[in-house]
Amino acid sequence: MARGSTVSKASGAYNAARSHPYVQRLIEDEELRNNLRDAYGASRHAYDRIAKNGKPAQRLMDDKKVQKDLRSAADSLREASDQIRGKRRRKGRLGRLLVLGVIGAGVTLAVSESARKTVMDALFGAEEEFEYTSTTSAGNGSGT
Repeated sequence: MARGSTVSKASGAYNAARSHPYVQRLIEDEELRNNLRDAYGASRHAYDRIAKNGKPAQRLMDDKKVQKDLRSAADSLREASDQIRGKRRRKGRLGRLLVLGVIGAGVTLAVSESARKTVMDALFGAEEEFEYTSTTSAGNGSGT
């Protein structure tokens, strides 16, 4: 009976953990898992460099690669923390908005003559209208 009780407790623990929102995000979100993997890799690399030749405090202060790895690990952990709490960073949102705006402006200029005229006037100044009158007359030729 002890074995059945252990299995049922383990099953209950498994179901409770699986239903937890953080565990759900970890299971479903590949980007979150990648951030955690990146953080682990960067921190492991920094630890290996620090532990290599003794004097860890000296390595922390002087070794630029260790500092870069630790910065990378911290950034990855910060992103993972935001993701697991449901605070997604919107990467590239401004860039996508800018590209969409440029495309929209191009389509507008291609389709609308009044928009083209307005842009040309803004860039190069208003076009002055003038009348051309010839100073030569058709009858004053040098004929015999």
